[in-house]
Order: sequence, then structure tokens, then C-alpha cells
Amino acid sequence: MCLLSVRDLDVDERMALLDDNDNQTLTGTIRRLPEGLVNRIAAGEVIERPASAIKELVENSIDAGATRIDVVMREGGRTLMTVTDNGYGMSKNELILSIERHATSKLPDDNLTRINTLGFRGEALPSIASVSRMEISSRSVNKEDAWKISIEGGLTAKPVPAAIKLGTKVEIRDLFYATPARLKFLKTVRTEFNLTAEVIRKLAMANPQIAFTLGDGDRTNIRLNVAQGDFLKTKLARLTDVMGQEFESNALAIHSEREGFVLTGFIGLPTMNRRTSSHQFLFIDGRPVRDKLLYGSVRGAYSDFVAYDRHPIVALFLETPAGAVDVNVHPAKTEVRFQEPGLVRGLIVGSLKSALAEAGHRASTTVSTAALGALNKSMNNPSPRQTSQYTSRDIFKLPPNAKYLKTNFYEYQKPSETASLANTNGLMSSDEFDPNTGVIDDLAHFPLGAAKTQLHSTYIVSQNKTGIIITDQHAAHERIVYEKMKNALMNGGIKRQILLIPEVVELEASKLTRLLEQQIDFSKFGFIIEEFGSGALIVREVPSLIGEADIQTLIKDLADDLEEIGSTTILEDKLGHICGTLACYGSVRAGRSLNIEEMNALLREMENTPHSGQCNHGRPTYVELNLTDVERLFGRR
Repeated sequence: MCLLSVRDLDVDERMALLDDNDNQTLTGTIRRLPEGLVNRIAAGEVIERPASAIKELVENSIDAGATRIDVVMREGGRTLMTVTDNGYGMSKNELILSIERHATSKLPDDNLTRINTLGFRGEALPSIASVSRMEISSRSVNKEDAWKISIEGGLTAKPVPAAIKLGTKVEIRDLFYATPARLKFLKTVRTEFNLTAEVIRKLAMANPQIAFTLGDGDRTNIRLNVAQGDFLKTKLARLTDVMGQEFESNALAIHSEREGFVLTGFIGLPTMNRRTSSHQFLFIDGRPVRDKLLYGSVRGAYSDFVAYDRHPIVALFLETPAGAVDVNVHPAKTEVRFQEPGLVRGLIVGSLKSALAEAGHRASTTVSTAALGALNKSMNNPSPRQTSQYTSRDIFKLPPNAKYLKTNFYEYQKPSETASLANTNGLMSSDEFDPNTGVIDDLAHFPLGAAKTQLHSTYIVSQNKTGIIITDQHAAHERIVYEKMKNALMNGGIKRQILLIPEVVELEASKLTRLLEQQIDFSKFGFIIEEFGSGALIVREVPSLIGEADIQTLIKDLADDLEEIGSTTILEDKLGHICGTLACYGSVRAGRSLNIEEMNALLREMENTPHSGQCNHGRPTYVELNLTDVERLFGRR
């Protein structure tokens, strides 16, 4: 028996076969897929897991003007999920239409360039209904009666009256029962619940005017109340509820506009960073997105302050003019396309850099908190001590001269004549008087205080009016040198010094070639280099800021940097990378002893240098311990 293909038939024969509805057995014939199968295919894109279903339903509630949204999940969403809101609700006819594909109320003028809602495709409800058992109960704000409709695997029952207050309740049971293959790929109950919690938190960040709850029916895991105050205060209050109190203490406000784009939000200080970008929350017109352009802009803004393998904490909200962004890229609506990506990137980088510059030398309080935690831990787990040779009986035995002890104690407590004279005349307070030198020390009035000593030839200990400060001298000076180099480059170039004995550096052929190709650019950084035979170059001049650095190692490190960024890239485009390497070699090294004058000079320079709260790698340059916290360590409070 020979099989026929449609291609073997003429036009009349094909039409006759199509008219006879016998086209299902023919190879290559186009036919319309059943509605249920179409919905399941759509569900594969839109509804990836329980968290995806909850996201779509909560977004519908937000679009419906809800001020309270309650979510319940059981067994990680496998057996039951409900989303209840107090929004506008739906009438009986709207309820029937809501479960049809591409039926929506969110495109009144059919214009995809003017989307003012989170949802607009009309795919979510029919997609979810096609792979679950779903009930929707709703009462419209304009109606007195409520209705309920049930859908099982895409099959719809007739609406029936329901008992519900104003708003909508969507109940989903047995998710993916109609697509068992998808069910097998779900993670553990805890993982699916945590993924849903992350979705709720993100949507809550963008909507502080809405109260959210998430629980399993027995216990409420997330409860976010409506935030009060002006726009920025409500945003920060909600972000604090979601991200923790430490974010509020270390957040910098962002508010800027450019050509119709409005950027608001809060960013963390550079010393408050994380190992991954999971704490970066970006929103476009209230929609949480994961866009490479936005993440790249954040990294670019923090490039001078955070190490490459660390990520800052930010929550940014971008409002766009009509037609400037396309959100109709993917059914999940987490990707966007900008009409002018350069403008958006410039706005984000400029705004964040400006806020970081205004922060000055401020470092995050998490650094101090971590230090206090380490001190507490060491105090709670002291190192083993030698057993005392005295027993408790010996301890409480009074010495022979006990009758004179009280008198001697009072004498010891008397203030000295010098201190009494100083206080009587009102010349100085005890905080300002140095008994060793007899001089008044007013440096304690400065933010980083007056230097008192140096520990292990590495850490400067200073004192201000409110506490104690420990400064890493190398990290602090590294930032100072780095900022000086940047300023020098922008103002005509870095000053050079001629080496009395030029340095000859041997390099691999490929690295040597790259360095020599960039001779002119390296001269702007203060290096005069020339080829010196085969496989070597000679360094005649170096930047004056680097002092007595190891030229051999420095040149080899710069060759490695140049190899990493690519020989076709202009060095000035990688200003931070090169200056960071130079600054590291040109700064005060750990292990170098400093006198009091040098230590105070370094502290004063830090106070006048932007971003001196962290070195070029994102590490803190100083730790400030408030006197109140120190007193608690010793049980004085």
C-alpha cells in the first residue's frame, strides 16, 4: 500500500479532501488545534510552577485596585492555592469571559504601546484553568450579587451564585494534574513555598499601598501592612519590612528625572554587599523585571567601590514615558526592551554615582555590627585560662591591713590637683585633655576622631566624641591614592618621576606586544615604557603617586589586567581597573609604623576624600564602635 502526501495531489484534490474533513490522516496538512491543547501549550510558557500562577493572580488583584491581598498555599501549591482580594471584582458576564483566551479589560484602546497595567495578554486564567481544578468567586463593585464559576482541566461549568464580599477569590486545586510531566519537575514543598514568597515580596516592594499576607492556612509567614507617609517614606518603610532593618540604616535615596524617565528608590552603601545579585530589585512601571541592561548599569555605577565578585543591594523603580519600553517580549513579562537603552543606562549610572558621592566617607553600619558580633562571640567563648592557685576560701580571707583599705581607697578616688584646676577654670573637658602631653586635643571633634595609637603596624585606633574607630591604614590610603589618580587623569594626566636607574622587565611575547601597543595611553597614567631587546621592556618614568613600589611586579600585574580587558579596548575605558592596581601599589602598606601626626593626617585626608569608607575592592576602610555598644560589651549598660 502506497501512502499519499498532500504534495502529491493537485489543488482540486486537496480542497476536496479538506471539505471531506478527512485531512487528519494526511502528512503535512495544517489543522486547528483543540482549544484545551492550545491552553496547555500556553500554560507551559506562562505557568512554570506554583509561584508563576500566584504571580499572575496577584498581578490581576493589583490591577483590580485591591488594597489587601491574601495568599494561601498548601503542600507548596500542589494541592491548594488561593488568592483573595478586595478589588473591583467581576460581574457574571465578565466572569465567563475571564477564562477565555485573550479576553482582558486592560487594553481598552487595543494599543500595546500604552500598557498601564501588570497584565494585558488575557492568558493567565485560561492557562491555569487548563492544568488544574479552578474556582473563581467574584462580586463586582457595581453589583449586589456574587457569582462563582468552576473549571476543571479546561472544561467550564455554568456560573452559580456565591457568597463573597466585594472582590475576587481564586482557588486552585491539584495544579498540573492534567500535565503530569510538569508535576514531576516541581521542587520540594519548602522550595516552592520560598519561591512564591519571593514573588510576593517583589510585588509588595512596588506596592506599599497594598497589604499582603502569605501563609499555609495554619500559619502566616508574611504579613506586610500598608505603609504610611509620603512617597519615599512609604517606599523605604516597605523595603525595610521586606529586606530588614539594616537596609534602612544604610540606604541612600535616589530621585532623578531625564526626558520623561523618572528613577526613584534606595541603594545600599558599597560596604553593604552580597555574594550574588539576588538582593538587587529592579522595577519598570511597577513591574519586577530581570533585565541585563539594568543589572549592567548598577554594576557600572558601583564599579569603583565593589569588588567584581560582590554585588550591591539596590531597589530601583523606573517610570517610563508612553511608548519608550516594550514589555510584550515574553509571556512571563520579566524581560523588557527599551527604545533608548543608552539614555536609561546613563540615567541609572549617573544617579547612583551622584548618591554615592554625597555619602562621602560613610561606611555601612553592618561593618560595626559584625565587629560587635565577633567581640561578643569571643567574650562568650573565652580561651582556656590556667587554674588559679588560690581557693575560694583564700579569696574571701581579709588581708592583715584591711582596716586601712577603706581609707586608702578614698584617697585613690580623689581627683588630682591638676585636673581640679583645669576643670575649675573651665579650660577643657576630660575628653580633650591629654595627661601625657598636657595639650588640648580638639581632633576628637572630627568624624574620624583623634589618633591614639597604632596596632600591629596596620590599624589606627582613634577616638571621637561618640566612640572608637579602627582604621585599616592600607585600605584607607589605597582609596585616597585612587581618587587622586582619577582626578589627575581628568585634569591632564598623572605627574611622573624619572627613575634614577631604569627598570628592565622581562615579559611573555604576547603580553609585551599588548603593553607596547598601548604606550601612548600608558604615558597618561604616568608610565614611560620602551622596548628593550627581545622579550623585555624598560621603564624610565613612573607615576609619582606610587612612591617606592615594586616596579617589576606592578608592570606584570598591569600586563595581566590589559590581557583581561582586551588589547582593543582603550585603557581610559577601564580607568577604574588600571587605577585600582596602581593605587594598591602606591598606598601605605600594612606593617609600616606611623607616628601620631601621620596617623591624624591620614584620617583628615580620608574625611576629605569621597568614597573613603571603602577601598577599591569594596572592603571597609574603618570600623566605628559606638561608646554605648562598647559599654554593653562590658556590662555597663
